[in-house]
Amino acid sequence: MDTTAVIVTIVGLSLAGFVLWYFFFSARQTASAVSSSSGMQEVDITVKGGYSPDVIEVERGKPVQLHFYRDEENSCSEELLMPDFSIRRDLPAFQTTLVELLPKEAGRFEFTCGMGMLRGALVVK
Repeated sequence: MDTTAVIVTIVGLSLAGFVLWYFFFSARQTASAVSSSSGMQEVDITVKGGYSPDVIEVERGKPVQLHFYRDEENSCSEELLMPDFSIRRDLPAFQTTLVELLPKEAGRFEFTCGMGMLRGALVVK
């Protein structure tokens, strides 16, 4: 192996490590739901290359309303899947889609885009 091959291999492995860190281990933006006067826990989530915030904390046993605003036309973000709550929603571009649910048990519940590339989590306490 010559010097060029060694450098290309090192750079390739470094980039692969960065991608793994970014998607699976980097710090996530966390938001707590705000309770309205009706007792509904509400959170605004922007969808643009990911979910922001991507970790949402809510209380168990209280209804939750998630407001997903899709601020892009990227085909990856056009669908939302929340398998633990049997929810599948189309997210039209430049519109807000409401998702309502009632978390009955504590835990961490993942949600993704239709392709599984964009990820977020609902943390029920």
